Amino acid sequence: MPTVTVENEKSFDVEAGTKLVLALEDNGIDVLHRCGGQARCTTCRVEIVEGEVTPISEAEIEALEEPELIEKFRLSCQIHVQSDLTVRVAKRAHIEDITPGPRPQP
Repeated sequence: MPTVTVENEKSFDVEAGTKLVLALEDNGIDVLHRCGGQARCTTCRVEIVEGEVTPISEAEIEALEEPELIEKFRLSCQIHVQSDLTVRVAKRAHIEDITPGPRPQP
């Protein structure tokens, strides 16, 4: 079972294949997400500090648009956890004072 570590915060085990956004949310990390996991809003951005993830998808590239964002971030709604990861969450619901959108589908 892979372990996800949120840098300087906590670590938890998740079932392989779980969407990263759901793994974060289900383990008390208030990652912001607004579009329900459709790779449209880019609010669920994370930085992959350590670990391997699948290559960035066309949907993520289109959503992130700017080369500096594409280089630095991934969308947690588009990553299925397959191995140990350390991430840095870019946007938090409580900090942005925005209510998250619908729960993304598994």
